[in-house]
Amino acid sequence: MPQTQSFATEKSRQSGKLNVTLWILQILLALLYANAGFLKTFRPIAEIAPTITWAPSLPEFLVRIIGISELLGAVGFILPAAFKIRPQLTTLAAAGIATIMLLANIFHIFRGEYFVLPMTGILFALTAFIAYGRLKLVPFTQKG
Repeated sequence: MPQTQSFATEKSRQSGKLNVTLWILQILLALLYANAGFLKTFRPIAEIAPTITWAPSLPEFLVRIIGISELLGAVGFILPAAFKIRPQLTTLAAAGIATIMLLANIFHIFRGEYFVLPMTGILFALTAFIAYGRLKLVPFTQKG
């Protein structure tokens, strides 16, 4: 019996560490996507063109939609889980942002912009990890 208790305690400890890791990633990525989304949503295209070089080559409304999606994803990483109101939306937000990053990778491959693939690839992997982690490894449970 003591071995079973020890195993359960160790599993609980690992689950706690993973939960903290996921929260840290969620917060950091929420800040990153809030910044990126703000720029794409509210700044003039000419102003963001030096740093977001692909923005002038797309229709402005598409750049704005991407920005709004990133802003909503940033909010979705934190608020549903923090307030325990439909916390499953955090998983969906992470899956949505992971999809955007997958599409960004494909977009940059077609444009021959291979230099951005490490960054977009890492962001895809991190957001996909959050989605999987919150769906299977350390899911949120809805209270009340």
